[in-house]
Amino acid sequence: MQTAYALPAILDGAHLVETFGLIGLLVIVFAETGLLLGFFLPGDSLLFAAGYAASGNLSPKLHPNIVLVCVLVSLVAIVGAQVGFLIGRKAGPALFQREDSRLFKRSYVTKAEEVLERYGPGKAIVLARFIPIVRTFLNPLMGAGSIPVATFTKWNVVGGVLWGTGMTLLGYFLGNVTFIGKNIEFFAIAIVLISVLPIAIELLRARRRSQL
Repeated sequence: MQTAYALPAILDGAHLVETFGLIGLLVIVFAETGLLLGFFLPGDSLLFAAGYAASGNLSPKLHPNIVLVCVLVSLVAIVGAQVGFLIGRKAGPALFQREDSRLFKRSYVTKAEEVLERYGPGKAIVLARFIPIVRTFLNPLMGAGSIPVATFTKWNVVGGVLWGTGMTLLGYFLGNVTFIGKNIEFFAIAIVLISVLPIAIELLRARRRSQL
């Protein structure tokens, strides 16, 4: 499939799914939810593209079963977040006290902390799934805190299923809409932009507050 819009390959969910298949999809989901280095990966558009692939419209060589995709993605998303939580539990607060670098910015942690403070543990764990960067850093942040493992696990399962199954089914059903199917690259870009919108809004608010 040719990409008609200026979306980098690493952010193009459809390209990644078509290139690396179901195994690659699961590896990327795990990296984004469980490893701190996966924060830049396109989780939302990736799952949308996986659902689109399950509809049989992405590539004639790639037509996975939608139920299988939803189950595996949700499971890996849950396991990945749990691994991130355990990394935070083992490393403690020192994990987030590093100097800024090309791969780590203190602002990433600050954003996760803001979501946690605003919504509380349960809602934050679920909502973080739909916010890029936050879904990567919130898990170890929770682990480094005092939240019980059982509490995190409960809400992690809820969030993992809602995100992993919900975004995938969205791609599956909307992908069968002719207009969307013919413009899948455009909608991939739209999903990326929509998913980063909350972060952009918060950055603008923070900038305005600093100017007062």
